[in-house]
Amino acid sequence: MRRILGEPLLHFAVLGALLFALFRMLGDPRDTAPQRVVVTTGQIQRLAETWRRTWQRPPTRVELDGLVEEYVREEILYREALALGLDRDDTIVRRRLRQKMEFLSEDLGTPAQASEEELQSFLEAHPERFRMEARFSFRQVFLSSERRGEASAVQEAARLLVALQEDAAGADADAAGDPLPLRAELSDASESEVKRTFGNDFAEALRDLAPGRWQGPIASAYGLHLVFVRARTPARHPTLDEVRERVESEWLVQRRREANESVYRRFRERYEVVIEEVGAAGSAAGSPGEPQ
Repeated sequence: MRRILGEPLLHFAVLGALLFALFRMLGDPRDTAPQRVVVTTGQIQRLAETWRRTWQRPPTRVELDGLVEEYVREEILYREALALGLDRDDTIVRRRLRQKMEFLSEDLGTPAQASEEELQSFLEAHPERFRMEARFSFRQVFLSSERRGEASAVQEAARLLVALQEDAAGADADAAGDPLPLRAELSDASESEVKRTFGNDFAEALRDLAPGRWQGPIASAYGLHLVFVRARTPARHPTLDEVRERVESEWLVQRRREANESVYRRFRERYEVVIEEVGAAGSAAGSPGEPQ
């Protein structure tokens, strides 16, 4: 055996097999014509513009030559990687290519600009999406149920409400009530802002209070409040001019989504999709009797 392993002829044969495999992998330059890598004027200009935006100055001749050579290097290695199939079974590459296909579908399938009729129809088809919230300007005086006790807080609220309504003895709302680490007065606050600050129950009760006088008490997560509503704007559906920018943006998003789905469906029809049955353990189930 040692004599066989030491034979030069065997060494030559093994070396020849390795070289053959390497040439098959990389491609024998004697068997194929050289491929062309063309660097166009437009590509050179884009390289120079990218450099200028990054470094706030144009590249020198030496720097531009380096950019071009780096582009050529990337192109050659990219082509060779594709030839070797290195793009297959790579999650990142697959995801990136999917994104590029979706971007292409969006660009080809989406009109550059919506017509007035399309925007108006989109607004009317999705009224709740663009509904303008109710808005409130009000002042509140807080009475703590935790600090005073429930019954005492209710009694004090009734007494203070009369005083504030009549302004008896120069009652001062700023000095009345208990401390609360929230603003005593809100101006033109949206219903969402009121809900975030005082809770849903408070905001819902606020809708029913008439402007111009002290009312309450109404409850929040903190306790009781006496409220003076200065102004209230009810919720409403806006005109197109009031929300044009939002409508255009959401119209475009939906059209892009529809374009992607349309292109995908056309592609899908060209494929036969076979989905193997998944066994209880999560692995694809084979035929009966087939080893798993």
